[in-house]
Amino acid sequence: MKMINFNRSWEFCREGEETSRTVTLPHDAMLHEARQADAESGSAGAYFPGGVYIYRKEFDVPSEWKGQQVLIRFEGIYRNAVIAVNGEDCFEIANGYTERSFDLTELLRYGEANEIRVRADNSKQPNSRWYSGSGIYRPVTLIVLPETRIEEEGVRIRTLSIDPARIEIATAHRGGSVKVEILDGLDPVAAAEGDHVEIPVPGARLWSAEHPHLYVCRVTLFDGERAVDSREISFGIRRISWSSKGLFVNGEETLLRGGCLHHDNGVLGACTYEESEWRKVRIMKELGFNAIRSSHNPCSRALLSACDYYGMYMMDETWDMWYQHKSKYDYADRIRDFWQDDIRSLVRKDYNHSSVIMYSIGNEISEPAKPEGMEFAQKLIDAFHAEDPDRPVTAGLNLMIVANAAKGKEMYNAEGGINKDTAADIGGQEQASEETSGADAAGAGEEAPQMPDFSKMDSTMFNMIAMQMGSGMNHSADGDDADQATSPILDALDLAGYNYASGRYPMEGEKHPNRVIYGSETLPPDLADNWAMVKEYPYLVGDFMWIAFDYLGEAGIGAWSYSPDAMQFDKPYPWLIGGAGVIDILGNPDAEAYRNQMIWGTDSGVKMAVTPANHPGEEPYHSAWRGTNAVRSWSWKGCEGNPVQVEVYSDGTEVEVILNGESLGRKTVEKYQAIFETVYRPGRLEAVSYDADGRETGRDLLVSAAEDLELHIDPESSSQKNCAAMDAGCRREEKEDCREGRIIYVPVTLADAEGRVESNADELLSAEVSGGELLGFGSANPRTVDDFTSGQYTSYYGRALAVVRMEEGREAVLLVRSASGKCAEKVLKA
Repeated sequence: MKMINFNRSWEFCREGEETSRTVTLPHDAMLHEARQADAESGSAGAYFPGGVYIYRKEFDVPSEWKGQQVLIRFEGIYRNAVIAVNGEDCFEIANGYTERSFDLTELLRYGEANEIRVRADNSKQPNSRWYSGSGIYRPVTLIVLPETRIEEEGVRIRTLSIDPARIEIATAHRGGSVKVEILDGLDPVAAAEGDHVEIPVPGARLWSAEHPHLYVCRVTLFDGERAVDSREISFGIRRISWSSKGLFVNGEETLLRGGCLHHDNGVLGACTYEESEWRKVRIMKELGFNAIRSSHNPCSRALLSACDYYGMYMMDETWDMWYQHKSKYDYADRIRDFWQDDIRSLVRKDYNHSSVIMYSIGNEISEPAKPEGMEFAQKLIDAFHAEDPDRPVTAGLNLMIVANAAKGKEMYNAEGGINKDTAADIGGQEQASEETSGADAAGAGEEAPQMPDFSKMDSTMFNMIAMQMGSGMNHSADGDDADQATSPILDALDLAGYNYASGRYPMEGEKHPNRVIYGSETLPPDLADNWAMVKEYPYLVGDFMWIAFDYLGEAGIGAWSYSPDAMQFDKPYPWLIGGAGVIDILGNPDAEAYRNQMIWGTDSGVKMAVTPANHPGEEPYHSAWRGTNAVRSWSWKGCEGNPVQVEVYSDGTEVEVILNGESLGRKTVEKYQAIFETVYRPGRLEAVSYDADGRETGRDLLVSAAEDLELHIDPESSSQKNCAAMDAGCRREEKEDCREGRIIYVPVTLADAEGRVESNADELLSAEVSGGELLGFGSANPRTVDDFTSGQYTSYYGRALAVVRMEEGREAVLLVRSASGKCAEKVLKA
């Protein structure tokens, strides 16, 4: 088999344009469009317009390929793609997230030039509830297989048992005979011959999130004595099981410390670069996560490989909607025609990845409230079980939405807009008032005030309601009516995912003793309460917060902002970023990420963050999806004397804060945090944590930056580590011309000579690269008119990020200037 990188030298243009330009895939056409206040994508799509885009590539097909099979694999095109070969339309991909391979064998002209042309139509907006990107945003590979061959994705590896370890390898091939070897590194540990073999692995090292040990399965196809085809596949030996007593990986009870994750890559838009996917997983792992929910679409191959390598459990999700629209032009009209292809494609991609532990059939769908929807749900569940009998099938269900649909109160109208009559009528359910929203929401069984009247509001999303209800939404499905309406779909699933329904957690063990549940989407401010229940109830196996990494679109949904236009849910242009992530789009953790680690027990001691000192006397507009707007900084130039809150996160009993040598007192830690009121005075801010016996258990220190600031350029050292691991994975696939160059992440900061970042001296920065390509440059500002593709962007709390692509083994130079005349230069090495 040959796997040929097919990402270079595509000619790209908007449909109707006479001139084109050369691009390297992955490519996000939407990111290069000018955002507009009246864009039909609205706040959901971050005010980016759509369009119709043409990608064209000429390539030579050697004569010696004749008689072999030639496939082309598109990992993702957004959306409604039509693929033409040598001038004739041949293939279609309707779903913007479905991977598809097509057989080109009979369509090519051998010994001469050929053309592939892709038309991606993302013109009809809105079609997504978040920023989607446009065009060929994931990699493309040309696959050449010999006449006697192992089929594409023809090797399936399954763990039969772990004590002793036995694995099953099934090989689909055309002609020849099969030999299988199991390698631990370079060392062979087991072997067998045959199409369908069971192999014991003596002394096997098992795969889990804590110990992600990977083996290699080498399958070789022989024609007589001659090897004619082969595969090398990394895999882990592991078994998963589940019951009302818990979720078990290799027989060990496992609690999922999860985060939902959208597909975009921040300043790079929807472009799915291998380095970017690996970086996201590495950062999440370092911050204590052990699980990802791919929200709300199938994830990339690169993300799965990173999860295998770092040890991250994956729930791969299919769709955000079924056959009822959530957006006017979304996939709902086409899902009945393509759902089987979508499922087969997802399982083919995922099957050999040890990190994948669940398949999700959808997110917040209301169809199961009716018999037709339950019939469709069962088809989806059965299809997944038929393709893969070992993994559980789940869904992220908003029980309030299903319960109301059962009463004839659909959340969305026929065109995907919010049904205002339904929204206005939800007031009979339990909610929290503005005073009790957030971490102090009403407890189970408490009656909360009625929901405000939404009938006059213009929101197009269910999330508007959630914004108003806050944590009170967690109790909206506590009643018996909701239980009866949701039980058919919840009990049809192997594991039942609850979106914003933690009020049901304590009661499900008695009401539904055989049900296994988890929080498939939860509010980060509620984590302390939720995690306590995860540890208490065996049938509650984990929690996935919304959201781990911040993302583009759903503009301002999670923002805490001082801007007057933040009051409304559908925030107007120039809002850009969701603002809900506990990790910002640059990869920097926010205050809640540190609190999460204390709650999970993946870190100990103490950490601090400080509310912005540059808005004295102003109260920010709050979001239900964030518990704080604190920043991990004690550098607020020009803010002396302004009031601030110091938030201290600890697993200790008490904490003390010391400012410039003066104690601000001690406070008892409640739900892993304590809050101190003070005023900003430059210098040293220190926190100390103590246990119940008064012994010190940890210290944290923040120091103000000096007055003289400069630009700092600090390439991430972890990029090199990722590249080494990715190279190994690339060789496993035997892909020629494995990568289009190296991608380096380069944080840029406004800081003093010691590297202490200043949070209140933001400037417009300009970045340029020689000897490489600037793929994206920006900051985490959720509300801005700046453009990630322009090379100019204003820093946010003193930080920005450049992403540079450069040739293997070469050097590039990144030059950054500020509006005030600061300048810095850095030589980057691939």
